Amino acid sequence: MKPMFGTIPLLLAVALAGCNAPPAQAPEKVQPLDTSEQKTPVADTSQPVASGNTPTAADIAAVAGLNAQFDPARDPAADLETAKVEAQRGGKRIMLDVGGEWCSWCHLLDAFMEGDSEIRRFRDANYVWMKVNYSEDNENTAFLSRFPEIKAYPHLLVLDAEGELLHSQFTGELEKGKGYDRTRFFAFLKEWAPPAK
Repeated sequence: MKPMFGTIPLLLAVALAGCNAPPAQAPEKVQPLDTSEQKTPVADTSQPVASGNTPTAADIAAVAGLNAQFDPARDPAADLETAKVEAQRGGKRIMLDVGGEWCSWCHLLDAFMEGDSEIRRFRDANYVWMKVNYSEDNENTAFLSRFPEIKAYPHLLVLDAEGELLHSQFTGELEKGKGYDRTRFFAFLKEWAPPAK
């Protein structure tokens, strides 16, 4: 007997099981959840952010582009240079969010962060959040090879302002039911935030 809804059981199984790896050959592309009415445009980050104390409009756009979406065309090494300048300027840490547009739990994490203004403000005050694509189109193997092995997505890597790894976080430990546990997630962000000035 054929499934009544085609790929829906497959998508539901992926959502419930988490995101262990991108599908080898998905029959059709999984559409990302629309978590906002307005998408942040991906900025051209071919030039690092200026090193002055006051960010320019181009600096702001470049930093916003780091967290816009998982984009296989982006260069994570160049993005990290931009993130390092911003982290040093703002006294922040860098959070690498490794995943892909194919990953339902990655979209749940985006929705969780955008839906909680207190967590979002804390994140923005203490971290430069940078998405790193991992997909069939681009696994970013060279960039990710400097970090511990990642077995499930999304995966979070906390770096200092110089780009050195401080912590590797399996996000399954931050989940609760079909979403993220607010208390555990906020505790994680607070634990790895830069020391108070």
